Order: sequence, then C-alpha cells, then structure tokens
Amino acid sequence: MPKMTFVTPQGERIVVEAPIGLSVLEIAHQNNIDLEGACEGSLACSTCHVIVDPEWYDTLPEAQEEEEDMLDLAFGLTHTSRLGCQIIMKEELDGLVVTLPSATRNMMG
Repeated sequence: MPKMTFVTPQGERIVVEAPIGLSVLEIAHQNNIDLEGACEGSLACSTCHVIVDPEWYDTLPEAQEEEEDMLDLAFGLTHTSRLGCQIIMKEELDGLVVTLPSATRNMMG
C-alpha cells in the first residue's frame, strides 16, 4: 500500500497509508488529519489547500482552471500549492509529502 506524509503547521510529520484512487483530502479525513474540505471536494472552496513538497510537485498532473481559480482564494498560497481534493493517489505518488498551511480561509460559511 502506498504511503504519504502530512506535515502539520507545527512541523510534525504524520505518515499514513494512502489507498490508490482516494484523494489527499479523503486520506486526511480517514486519518483524522485536520484538513477541512468544507465543500467536500466539489471545487467550491479552498479549505483543502495543501503545499506539495517541491520534489513531488512535478509528479502531479497539472491543475485545471477550476482548481487554479479556487487556489487564488487560498490563504498562504505558494508556487507548489494544490487542493487536496484534486490530488488522487496513484502508485507513482508513493511517498508523497504535503504540508498543511498554518490557516485556511473558509468562504463557504
């Protein structure tokens, strides 16, 4: 089973199993990782914003326009920011590392 690492805003590294076909958001929720996902993965918010480790960023498929639009609303945006709901686990991503931003901006509530 592939694994991935979530890095908390405090720097804690949490390694979890990452089933193929699940999104980073779903994997976070399965493991009680504090990644909000207010819109439940429907690309209507930026609360599942994660910062992808630079060595993994180019392994991911490019962000679609809808994801880019939502990322524009994310707090603490970086050049390797992505939405967790749009990163789907696959074998090539075994070992993926993402950092949770120190804050999120929920425009839904």
